[in-house]
Amino acid sequence: MAMTHEVRTVTPGPKLGTVRAQDGTVLQPPEDWELVPPGDAALTRRIKQDGPTWTVQEKHGRRVFSQGVWAPKHVVVRVRKALGKQRATPEYARKKEADRRRRDRDEKEYQGEFEEAVRIFLRFHTNHDALEKRLAQAVAAHATPVGSGTVARTRRISVEDRAEAAVIAWLRHQTTLYDRMDIPRVKGKRREVRRALARGSRELLSAYRRPEPIPSPCPLAQALDRAAQEGGTPGPEAPSKRTYPKRLPPGFDGDFFLSALVIAFTLANG
Repeated sequence: MAMTHEVRTVTPGPKLGTVRAQDGTVLQPPEDWELVPPGDAALTRRIKQDGPTWTVQEKHGRRVFSQGVWAPKHVVVRVRKALGKQRATPEYARKKEADRRRRDRDEKEYQGEFEEAVRIFLRFHTNHDALEKRLAQAVAAHATPVGSGTVARTRRISVEDRAEAAVIAWLRHQTTLYDRMDIPRVKGKRREVRRALARGSRELLSAYRRPEPIPSPCPLAQALDRAAQEGGTPGPEAPSKRTYPKRLPPGFDGDFFLSALVIAFTLANG
């Protein structure tokens, strides 16, 4: 029998209502416990402070997601009641509104900072300055919102590296056929394809760093116009739902990155 007074971090068990301990043992939470679903950080934090809990976590790739917290029912009831009373006060409402305004201000500042970092990475020739600004705005608008799940939200790398990675990701989804590639589920295969497409994307960007005119139709202008018409820019966490042509559209089959796209298809198909 599991010691219910212990504070544990567990994973979902093989059956509904069970968990798996770190040593692999399948445990059944006590009958007088209940699972508090994720989503209310204040409630979860106070419940954890009030006694023994089992925190259920599940890992997907590099990310760990909370699946809730098991805790004694009487503790959950008491904490919920106290928190509800606090949230009903005018003081709490004023605090929440002040917090919202602060977050909005911080997010606006970060989007501006990120957009500037994107422009520094792009560093297009002045002949293409307007296009650089449009691309930076599109990438920042897609990558910076809270909950977007994009590289722009991580703090593990510098903002300069985030900006570069976000641009390459945007180009991958907007100027290549990556979203429709049938990539085998072989370890490292998707990474190979992404690297091949990234080389092509960097080659594409280099053309805009030179003063010469871009052959018409302009690949980036096409991608930006299409993204604007669709009302968004698909990314890794939100795959595109648009239909793709059977052949690359005009302007995307030039010397900029067709070679990388061919390499990517070759890698994807083994």
